[in-house]
Amino acid sequence: MATELDLTLKIWRQAGPDAAGHFDTIAATGINDEMSFLEMLDIVNERLIADDKDAIVFDHDCREGICGTCSLMIDGQAHGPQKGTATCQLHMRTFADGQEIVVEPWRATAFPIVKDLMVDRSAFDRIVESGGYITAETGGANDANLTQIPKPVADAATQAPQPMQAAASMAACPNSAAQLFTAAKVSHLNMLPQGQAERFSRVEAMVDTMEDFFGSCTNHGECQEACPKDISIDFIAMMNKDYLKSKFKNRRTLSRS
Repeated sequence: MATELDLTLKIWRQAGPDAAGHFDTIAATGINDEMSFLEMLDIVNERLIADDKDAIVFDHDCREGICGTCSLMIDGQAHGPQKGTATCQLHMRTFADGQEIVVEPWRATAFPIVKDLMVDRSAFDRIVESGGYITAETGGANDANLTQIPKPVADAATQAPQPMQAAASMAACPNSAAQLFTAAKVSHLNMLPQGQAERFSRVEAMVDTMEDFFGSCTNHGECQEACPKDISIDFIAMMNKDYLKSKFKNRRTLSRS
C-alpha cells in the first residue's frame, strides 16, 4: 500500500556555466512512495511553476533505465543509494519520511554545468564520434541468423553498452576517468564479427580521444560499483589489451601502405 512522504530537498541551483551556484532548500511534501525520483522532481517543479518560481533543470530521456541520461548525485552517490539502479528507476520508498536529500549534478571538469543539475556531456559524444561505429560495406541486410555469433559473445556485446550515456562511473571515479564508458562502447563493437575490420583503429582512436577530456584509470573500482547496469571492469582490461595491440598493428599497417 502506497504511503506519502514529507521530504526536504537540498537542490544545487546554478543559473549558468559561469554563474555562482548554491543550494536551495525545497520542501517536497505529500510524495507518493511509489513514484520514481524523477517523478518526484516533476511534482516539485509543477509546484515551483505554480508559485512563479524557476523549475529545477535536470537531464532525463527514456525513463526506462536504458539511456543513463538521468545523471544525478543523490546524497553523494551516483544515481542514489540503490546499487545497480538508475535515477529514473529509483523509487521514493527507498527514502524515509522526514529525510533530507541532497541532490547535485556530476562534478567533473569534462562535464561543465549547463544549468542547475544539467551538465554538458558532449565529451562522451567526441569519444563515440572518433570510432564508435562500423563503416564496413555489408550490402543489404542479411537475416540475423546467417551471422553465427556464440551466445556468450552476443550476451556480452549486448550487455556492455547499457546504458551508453551513463556518466555515473566517471562521476564516482576519484580521477574522473571515463574508461568504463569507453571500454563498454569499444567492446560492444569489437566483440562482434562486423566490428573486426576496424577493431584496432577504433580502440586507438576512442582511447586517445578519451584521454583528451578525462583522467586516467588507476583501478579504484568505484566505476563498477556506481554503474547503474553493473558493467564489469573486465571490459576495461579487454580495452587495454586491444589498445596495446593497436599500437603495434596500426603502425605495421601504416608502414606497409
